[in-house]
Amino acid sequence: MRRCAPVWVLIVLALNGCSGRKPPASAPQATAFGNAIVEVSGGKQVAGVGLALDQPVVVQVNDAQGNAAPGAAVSMRGPAGVSFLPASGLTDSSGQFTTAVTLGGMAGRYRIVASTRDRAGKPVELTLEEIALDYQQSLGRELNRQYCARCHDPESTPERVSNFDNLDPKPHAFTEGDALNKLSDADLAAIIGHGGPALGRSPQMPSYVYTLSASDIQAVIAFIRAVSDPPFRSKGVVYAKN
Repeated sequence: MRRCAPVWVLIVLALNGCSGRKPPASAPQATAFGNAIVEVSGGKQVAGVGLALDQPVVVQVNDAQGNAAPGAAVSMRGPAGVSFLPASGLTDSSGQFTTAVTLGGMAGRYRIVASTRDRAGKPVELTLEEIALDYQQSLGRELNRQYCARCHDPESTPERVSNFDNLDPKPHAFTEGDALNKLSDADLAAIIGHGGPALGRSPQMPSYVYTLSASDIQAVIAFIRAVSDPPFRSKGVVYAKN
């Protein structure tokens, strides 16, 4: 007959770590401290609500001399619904920390904060802004990729060669809020639908009235308003709340 071990034996085994459970690993300790934290890449990205950003967010911690600080602790935070992978850690050998960001379920501009500490323990922070698009704005983004970006986006990609440099005057990028925020939605609809001459602008802007539906044009306008820099403020800029 199998006999059970006395209770006191089980307690000793548990205290000695023989229960089969490993103690939780302690977080790595910072070996460096920063006087500044700067963006390397990943700010001002655009994604649909609840989706991951296309590119990771990368920040760098610098010391008092402006040199990269490997081994500095970095933590990320943002409004409710935003997630980071990882949310904290130490900078690598180049003084950089990389995290994948997934936006929350509300359309708008999300302010996310990367934080480190100086040698005295004082927080040193960097705020970045990312943009989450609703359904209409996401549709406008896709229409932009299909019809607009070839001329309005000066950057060429492997999938699309930009025609920007061949045009005079240069088209406005959709992020150019200083110019496009001055136009009403009706003005933008007239230019998209009937071409530049509809408002006395360049005839190189063609008419899309027979290509895009009225709802498509409104979607493009919604996308333009969403990515405008500085932000379009006719109804106020919506920031996700903590």
